[in-house]
Amino acid sequence: VRAQLAIKVYGEDLDEIRETAEQLRGAIEGIEGLVDLTVEQSYGQPQVKVVLDHDALARYGVPGEAVLELVETAIGGRVVDTLYQGTRRYGIHVRYAPEFRATPEALGQLIIRSADGALLRLDQLATIERVDGPLQINREHNQRRWFVTGNIKDRALGTVVADIQSAVAKNVELPAGVFIEYGGQFEQQRNAMKKLSIIVPVVLVSIFVLLWIAFHSVRHAAMIILNVPLALIGGVIGLWVTGQYLSVPASIGFIALFGIAMQDSMVLLTDFNDLRREGQSVRDSVVNGSLIRFRPVIMTTLTTLLGLMPLLLSRGAGAEVQRPLAAVVVFGLFTSTFLTLFILPSIYEWVEQRRER
Repeated sequence: VRAQLAIKVYGEDLDEIRETAEQLRGAIEGIEGLVDLTVEQSYGQPQVKVVLDHDALARYGVPGEAVLELVETAIGGRVVDTLYQGTRRYGIHVRYAPEFRATPEALGQLIIRSADGALLRLDQLATIERVDGPLQINREHNQRRWFVTGNIKDRALGTVVADIQSAVAKNVELPAGVFIEYGGQFEQQRNAMKKLSIIVPVVLVSIFVLLWIAFHSVRHAAMIILNVPLALIGGVIGLWVTGQYLSVPASIGFIALFGIAMQDSMVLLTDFNDLRREGQSVRDSVVNGSLIRFRPVIMTTLTTLLGLMPLLLSRGAGAEVQRPLAAVVVFGLFTSTFLTLFILPSIYEWVEQRRER
C-alpha cells in the first residue's frame, strides 16, 4: 500500500466487507487532516453467474460437476486431445461457437443428459443471470480483504489515526466475522518507532558505559550525557517551528544529533582533564580549555548547519523525509552548542571544586 494510511477490512463475504468499507469511508471522511480518501475500486466487472438448483439436480440425477464442466467447456473451452506434428505438440482446444455462449439466454439452452438419458436444458438445472462482480479478490492472512486508503496533510499521522479509531468505534458497527486493521505507511512507522523505543535507550546506556570506561569516572560520563536532554529540547523546538511531526526521519535526526553533541562535549572535557594534569587549577583549566576549543566547536557546528540548510529549506520531491531530519539536527545543534560552550564548563568547575573540598 503506497498511501500513508490504509484501513484493511477482512471477512469471508465479499459484499459484506465492501459495504463495511463504504461505511468506514463515510464515518471518517470529515476528519481534519485526512485527504485523498478512497475505497478500493475492485468491483463492477460484468459477469455471468450460474447458480445450481440442487433440488432439480437431485430430481433428474445430474451431478453438479457435470453442469459446471459443461459451462466451463462452453465459455472457456477445454483441451480434449493432443496433435503431434514432428517434434511439436499442440493441444486441441474445443469451445462452443459465440452464438451459443454469448448471453445468459443462450447458455440456458445448452443441453445436458440426465441419469436416464433424457435431454435437459441448462436453465432447468440452474439459474443463469448477468451480474456485476469483483475485478479480483484480494486475500491477506487467509481472509478476503478490502482497502480504504488516504493520506495525511498538516497534522501528525498518529493524531489522525487516533481520531479515525475513535470515529470508527463510535459510528461503525462491524458485522460478525468482519474485522479491520490499520496499515500503509502508518503501520511501517509504528513498527519502526517500536524498534527505536528499544534501540535508543540501549544505545544511550551503552554510550554511557563506554564513556565511563574511557574517562574512568561516572561523573565525567554523566556530564557528557547531560548534553542529550538539551539537544533534545532544541530538536523538539525545531519540529514545532517548522511545523513537522515526530516521524522515523525525525527520530534518525535525533540519533545523529546526540552523537554530534556528545562528541563536542567529549573533546572539551578531555582538554579540561589534560590541562589539570599539566598542573593548572580547575578554574584555569576550564577557562583555557574553553578558549582553545571555542573556535573548533563553532566551526564544526556552522559547517554542519550550512550543510543541512538546503535540506531544511527544500520543498521538492523527498522534502517530507529530509526536512524533519534537518530541522531536528539544525535546531538541536544550537542548544547543544550552547550547553557545550557555556553550561558544561560551569558544571565541570562546580563539580570538581566541590570534590576537591
